[in-house]
Amino acid sequence: MSRPELVWRKSSRSGTNTAECVEVAFPPEAVAVRDSKNPDGPRLTFPRTAFAAFLERF
Repeated sequence: MSRPELVWRKSSRSGTNTAECVEVAFPPEAVAVRDSKNPDGPRLTFPRTAFAAFLERF
């Protein structure tokens, strides 16, 4: 079974002229995070509730 292609979004806090940014995607029931400089590299995946709790702290 193939995985559906994720739609990645660059963080709004990254600015337009920087190579150092984080991208997020929203597969079902999760939030995926990757380094935009290495789109084929490792990805972190968090349950949506855990990611929401992380964002509330900052």
